[in-house]
Amino acid sequence: MAYNLKLAERIRVELGGIPVAEKKMFGGVGFLVHGNMACGVHKENMIVRIDPGKQDKLLKKPGAKIFDLSGKPMKGWLMVEPEGCRTKKQLSAWVKEGLEFALDLPPK
Repeated sequence: MAYNLKLAERIRVELGGIPVAEKKMFGGVGFLVHGNMACGVHKENMIVRIDPGKQDKLLKKPGAKIFDLSGKPMKGWLMVEPEGCRTKKQLSAWVKEGLEFALDLPPK
């Protein structure tokens, strides 16, 4: 199944002038900063890499759930269903979360 190309384009626009690399992953696309994934798209959902210490708080946001493709939940990774990133404000907040975490990691 293909991933949501419109959501990927919205994320590209949101990332603006930030130098990111795009990489095919999880059957979709990931946006990496200094080799670390910040966010991406899997099927119809957004994927966001977050500070694991914020996970419980962020899971309370609309559409947010643990990212789990294999039966082993990935700590510090969230999947955001379409209702949670529908508006520009929602998408911007998620992109910001992913960027902040990726920029705090050492470059790969």
